[in-house]
Parts: sequence; C-alpha cells; structure tokens
Amino acid sequence: MSKIVAEFIGTFALVLFGCGAAVLGGDHVGQLGIALAFGFAIVAMAYGIGPVSGCHVNPAVSLAAFVAGRMSAKEMGLYWIAQFVGATAGAAVLLLIAGGTAHGLGQNGWGTGYGGGFGVEAAFAFEVVMTALFVIVILGSTGTDAAPGFAGLGIGIALAVIHIVGIQVTGVSVNPARSFGPAILVGGQAVAQLWLFFVAPAIGAVLGALLYRFNVLKVG
Repeated sequence: MSKIVAEFIGTFALVLFGCGAAVLGGDHVGQLGIALAFGFAIVAMAYGIGPVSGCHVNPAVSLAAFVAGRMSAKEMGLYWIAQFVGATAGAAVLLLIAGGTAHGLGQNGWGTGYGGGFGVEAAFAFEVVMTALFVIVILGSTGTDAAPGFAGLGIGIALAVIHIVGIQVTGVSVNPARSFGPAILVGGQAVAQLWLFFVAPAIGAVLGALLYRFNVLKVG
C-alpha cells in the first residue's frame, strides 16, 4: 500500500508543479522555467518517494520496468491506477487554484493553435523517441551497477532537457498519466488527442525497455 500511496503523491506533485508552472507562471518563467519545473519535480520526488516505490510516477516507466523484467504485471497495474488518479487529482487542485484565469491546464496537444503548430506525425515521432530515451536513462541509472545516489538527478535532468526540446511540439508528455489528468478536466480537443499520448509513449517505453530485456544495453 505504501508504494501505491507514494506513486499517487509523486504523480500528483509532478502534474501540480509542472503544469502549474505552465499555467500560473508560464508568462514569467518561459519555456525554460517550465522545463526546469518538470525536471526539478522529478528530482524532488525521486529522493522523496524513490526509496518507497522507485518513483515511476509515469505509466510508461512502469510498463518499461515490466518489459525489462523488473516488476510484475499485477504491481504494474496497481501503479497505473495510482498514477492516473494522482495526475487527475493534481490537475483538479491546479484548476481550483487557477480558476477562471486558467487557459487550459497545461494539457498536451499538437496541430494548428497549439505550441508551434507541429503536425501529428511530428508529435507521434517526438513522443516515441523521447519516451524511449527517457526510459533508457531511467533503467540505466537505476541498475545495480549505476552510481548510487545519482539516479534522481540524472532522470530529472533528462526530463528537463526533453521539455526544452519539445514543449513547442506537444507540450511534452512521455507520460500518459500526466496527459490524462489535465485533458480529462479540460475536455474537447485535449481529450480527442489523448490517444497519441497513450500510444506513442507506450511504444517508446517498450522499445527502450527491450534494449535492457535482451541485454543490448546490459546493466549488472
């Protein structure tokens, strides 16, 4: 139960801090500030709840851990529930704080009127590739031969860099729960486009995890 509570809290914090930076502070901190908010949120949660649950806070990361043989299907399913509920709760608190001043809730998307206006092909490719790279960093930095104590820092930096590159493309998901929470409350186009932020990160997570599963990237 402690692992499930930890995953709920971690995903709640990720959405509240990251999307909160975009909604409440985006005009002041800009793209770099939003990227750092997501990255720093992961660093903080990695050291706060990492010893409890591993700080997945992301269904794609849990899927990668399962494919790599690091967790069971049952545990993955429980993590997913906690992550989706936590993300929705985080988005709900952000909506409560922002109220009528919110222009969305930091939801992901693509196409005309969103970010840089990138098309669905670019959005899909970005989410697949970046999720694969993200889980490679996660699985490598948490392996038994990795430098102890530095996983959270490496993972947070990776997420920040991904956001620096991709906020204009999709707002950056690489995390179906992070996309689900804001979208389900905003509705409309955010929900209509949600499929991409489930499918593409799942593909990327599997691709990255298979490199470890078949020892293409070998961790002791």
